[in-house]
Amino acid sequence: MTLIDNSYDIANWFDASILVLSFFLLLQRRLQGVIRFYGFQALMLACASAWQAYSQDAPHLYVTAAIALFFKAILIPIVLHRITVSFDLHRSLDTALGISTTMLLGVSLVALSILLVFPVTTSSGALTREGLTIALSVVLLGFLMMIARRNAISQVVGFMSLENGLILAAVSVKGMPLVVELSIAFSVLIAFIIFGIFFFHIREQVDTLDLHKIEQFRGGFQK
Repeated sequence: MTLIDNSYDIANWFDASILVLSFFLLLQRRLQGVIRFYGFQALMLACASAWQAYSQDAPHLYVTAAIALFFKAILIPIVLHRITVSFDLHRSLDTALGISTTMLLGVSLVALSILLVFPVTTSSGALTREGLTIALSVVLLGFLMMIARRNAISQVVGFMSLENGLILAAVSVKGMPLVVELSIAFSVLIAFIIFGIFFFHIREQVDTLDLHKIEQFRGGFQK
């Protein structure tokens, strides 16, 4: 097996791991499980970015890998864990869709990604095509998680998982400027800070982060 084959297989393994972890996020019924698997997904993203930096001889991708490792795989899960402990949110998650329905939709979104990406990337290499397909799948599964979950924190995790897919797409394409990846990474950090402030204000007002209960509270207030 040549070095190119090894590079291809390892890159595919990291990409596939990120996709599989997106499905694990959809399967989780407890908030701590969602946070834990998001951390694993971010760690795989850091590994995928570092490997692409090595295989593409693109040192700037090591910066992307470091950002993903420190902020997304370590810092954000720690902060989310502390929020859940402070708010005593160790409980099951309410879902807008059943697990079976959610998984069926997830598989359908992966199939849709294949149908969308493969026809328009016929001139690209196999690794780029597959990387972009998986990246789009991760983005769509992130959207699905935001729709399928009623808890605000789990919806934010879905948003950040979606952003992981965008970064994966950026590192999968050779020559992607560092400024694009940095802007994506820091934009999600800013959004995370805003959402954190938002959570605390909600908690102070209605004593819950469950969107269904918040909606009931709003309806009761209007009456």
